[in-house]
Amino acid sequence: MSGSSVTSLVIGLLVLAWVLYRQLMTRRLSDNYRLSIILAIIGVVEFVNFLKGHPHSDDGKIALAVVGSLVLAAGFGAARALTVKVWRQGGQLMRKGTWLTGVLWIVGLAAHLGFDYLVAGHVNGTNGGNVGDATILLYLVVTLTLQQFVLLARVRRQEAEGQVPVEDPSVSV
Repeated sequence: MSGSSVTSLVIGLLVLAWVLYRQLMTRRLSDNYRLSIILAIIGVVEFVNFLKGHPHSDDGKIALAVVGSLVLAAGFGAARALTVKVWRQGGQLMRKGTWLTGVLWIVGLAAHLGFDYLVAGHVNGTNGGNVGDATILLYLVVTLTLQQFVLLARVRRQEAEGQVPVEDPSVSV
């Protein structure tokens, strides 16, 4: 594993740890996509750097690995959105992921890396980085953004039906 591959993987895992931590804590639900935009820019830069160092004979495998991984990201993001608890507290919408949310994050990342390995195998750039390592931030952007989009749509529907709880549903009295 080369230095840039390790760097991409470490950055991706640090972002995953940070996202997982934030997913499992109680936070205000926001419709802000700023984090997704920042991660997308960094992810595109990492992927472009990967593409600069690989032979063009592997383009088909790389394209399939990226597209398949992003489809997995979308599916896991939508599924996780259904596991997040939402309630209204002091006029603010609050959210908190469950243990299942955390499990789906970990399984989703494993699916991303496993799918990459099955499809692209050892397609490496001259810098030695694998496709999955180079696209880990793009995976996180798609899965996080779709999770937020589906969660917000779910909450809007629940609010229209008057079904948003007024206290944390995970706290028993």
